[in-house]
Amino acid sequence: MAWAPEARTAPGEGGGTTLEVLRALASGPRGLVEAEAEARLLRHGGNVFPGHRPVSWPRRLARGLRDPFTAVLLGLGVVSAGTAAWGTACVIAVLVAVSCALRATGEHRADRSAATLRDLVAATATVRRRAGEDAPPATRELPVAELVPGDVVLLAPGDLVPADLRLLRTTGLTVHESALTGESAPVAKSAPDRASGDGPGDDRRHLCFQGSSVASGTASAVVVATGRRTVLSGALPVAPPGNGRRGRRSAGPFERSVNGIAWMLIRFMLLIAPVVLVADALLRGRGLQTLPFAVAVAVGLTPEMLPVIVTTALARGAALLARDGEVIVRRLPALHDLGAADVLCVDKTGTLTEDRPVLARAVDGDGHEDPAVLHWAAVNALWTLHLAELPVPDALDEALLDADATAGEEYEGVDALPCGPGRRLSTAVVRRPGDARFALARTHTLVVKGAPEDVLDRCALDPAERQRLARRAAALAGDGLRVLAVARAERPARERPYTDADEHDLTFTGFVGLSDAPAPTAARALTALARRGVTVKVLTGDHPGTAARVCRELGLAPGTPVTADRIDALDDAALTRLAAGTTVFARCTPAHKARIVRALRAGGHTTGFLGDGVNDLAALHAADVGVCPRDGVDVAREAADVVLASKDLTALDRAIVTGRRATANITTYLRITLSSNFGNVVAMLVAGLMLPFLPMFPAQVLVQNLFFDAAQLALAFDRPGPGAGSRPAVLRPRALLRFVTGFGLLNAAADLATFAVLLGAAGEAAFSAGWFTENLLTQAMVMLLLRSGRVPGPVGVAVGGLAVAGLLLPLSPLGAALSMSPLPPAYYGMLGAVLALYAGCLALARRISSPTRPFP
Repeated sequence: MAWAPEARTAPGEGGGTTLEVLRALASGPRGLVEAEAEARLLRHGGNVFPGHRPVSWPRRLARGLRDPFTAVLLGLGVVSAGTAAWGTACVIAVLVAVSCALRATGEHRADRSAATLRDLVAATATVRRRAGEDAPPATRELPVAELVPGDVVLLAPGDLVPADLRLLRTTGLTVHESALTGESAPVAKSAPDRASGDGPGDDRRHLCFQGSSVASGTASAVVVATGRRTVLSGALPVAPPGNGRRGRRSAGPFERSVNGIAWMLIRFMLLIAPVVLVADALLRGRGLQTLPFAVAVAVGLTPEMLPVIVTTALARGAALLARDGEVIVRRLPALHDLGAADVLCVDKTGTLTEDRPVLARAVDGDGHEDPAVLHWAAVNALWTLHLAELPVPDALDEALLDADATAGEEYEGVDALPCGPGRRLSTAVVRRPGDARFALARTHTLVVKGAPEDVLDRCALDPAERQRLARRAAALAGDGLRVLAVARAERPARERPYTDADEHDLTFTGFVGLSDAPAPTAARALTALARRGVTVKVLTGDHPGTAARVCRELGLAPGTPVTADRIDALDDAALTRLAAGTTVFARCTPAHKARIVRALRAGGHTTGFLGDGVNDLAALHAADVGVCPRDGVDVAREAADVVLASKDLTALDRAIVTGRRATANITTYLRITLSSNFGNVVAMLVAGLMLPFLPMFPAQVLVQNLFFDAAQLALAFDRPGPGAGSRPAVLRPRALLRFVTGFGLLNAAADLATFAVLLGAAGEAAFSAGWFTENLLTQAMVMLLLRSGRVPGPVGVAVGGLAVAGLLLPLSPLGAALSMSPLPPAYYGMLGAVLALYAGCLALARRISSPTRPFP
């Protein structure tokens, strides 16, 4: 149930004998001549992943203009310039430029950090080449990027497969293909017979693909494909139906939320400006002379600092994560989406577990724990390793030796029959050292370990007992264990070698069961994610029992696992309902993983996916936010929005908290700005219609906005309260609209009360000065009282500066230049009373509306 490479057209990947393959590649076992290799490098290009081209700075800056709020600001700037309001137009141009520059710089740094991570996993390959036609072959290390088709490569345990290879010679070769197929167990590989070609279905057994790694054994192989012609590079996913461009995911939570808020404001602005013009013309007869004031009202409603605040908050969060070297955010909106995620889909192998098994049980035929079973299994593992001259032990043998480190030391090894292609058991022949002194009584002990059905077939058992033991092995496997049977026999000592014909009439000893070792931090990370409202779902190609057992060991309730055949029987609507309540999906192919992720998104969940292999590409593209560890394959890292330094889920938990805090600051800005702006717009409309003069000139509105905007920049650096990281954070336009309407009307009431106080002031200049002061002071109160943080920090400094500007600017020469005059001292006392009443109402309304929820 795993991804399998498609047929390729490169020489050697379509079958044929070894001789035919070497002839097609114009190569041989002695390797290429250096001059020919250089010519092929020029012809075929470097052996590098054909990733995305570096994005140019003009293109990065242009992409920032696609933001809806930036488009709104640009539209207002054009209108301002058309009405000769050059000050407003210049301020808007500066805000747009700063926002685009911040976003482009942040994404450039993320790409540069991701490139650094790629360099950390770069490797060399051991290649056999010749200096000339008659020169002997020499082995040397060569950068992977310089490999060409026809190169002869040598593989050893731990090596990464540097290109697509056709095997020439092998010795006990097994390869990890989990990055390609998702299967955690190593796959046995062998060289084809030199005289015969590959049979049907045999070609993959004789090929090693780029992205896999050598688990054990050695080999020599010829390169058949490099660069974009490898299976790894050709495994890019196809976009799902309805998704226009290949590999392009649909809009995520950030884009949807921002678009919703933007269109809400656009509709309001398109309505409010004509209303101001028509009402003023009908009631006051001022007509088009009110156009600059109408534009100022529209600008006053727009949160013009939003692009700067959003970019600064997200870029600051991404920089904090990158500073520790744990997380690289490659797409800034992905930090918000990560904080909004309420479902995280992960694979089992390498994420919840380590890439190694551990002993879980050692039982006799009745299911009782028996140390002797482990002892004999470890004896087999030890002497098979020593006598068969395996380069490294099998992972299962390593687990047995770790569980019983001293087993086998009391014996001497005689012979060994290891596992191999088509052979699923191993035999170690041992004797006790003292037997050598008594030749007539000397015996050899055959210790056999392997697949239960193969071992039971060689035991002296009646059919009923054999069936009973087979059922017990099946029950252990159903509990999520990898099961090995152990048997032994005593044989008279002899000098001639042992063969598989000697593996008969064995005495059954018991079963050993092994499970995947849980990752050290997995349980702690799962607990933290659950505490933050993130549901973890396991999508794996493994057996459902294996996945369920791992979940139970980590404290995650697995429920009833769902397998691929059941998924295939469901339509999309039914799968959406099933996915919401299912924790474990087993026997999944890449297509199943992507379909499950899309079903979760269709059910209203913000879904993240953590994957590292080619088999995870479709799911990475389908998720709201794709996450890949540093050691994932190149194509997976390129497809991911977030790159982790490791598969440690605790690092992902920190990234989620950082994303939520950034979203909290963005939400606080929207709450404060939109409620203040809405209140001011309502007050402007009422004043413009009821007063015989404009309550505030366009230049005064512009200066007021500049002070408020400068102070609001501190919100991007605020420290939200402790509740900000406790649950998924999403910008919700409708909830935000309700909040803005309520608090905006409260702000408008304070403005209208100020108008009542100021109507007795002498002249228009004093009225404008009083409203200017009251506006900045009320906005300072809103910043202080509506933020979610507890310690003011940068916001406290900004609020203090805003209050000082509101009080002193009308008294300064700049106030006179802006047509403002000082108020009589008595009016300041009345304004203070209005502000005190407003502050009390604001604090009460905040407590009633949402005492604990940090987000709308």
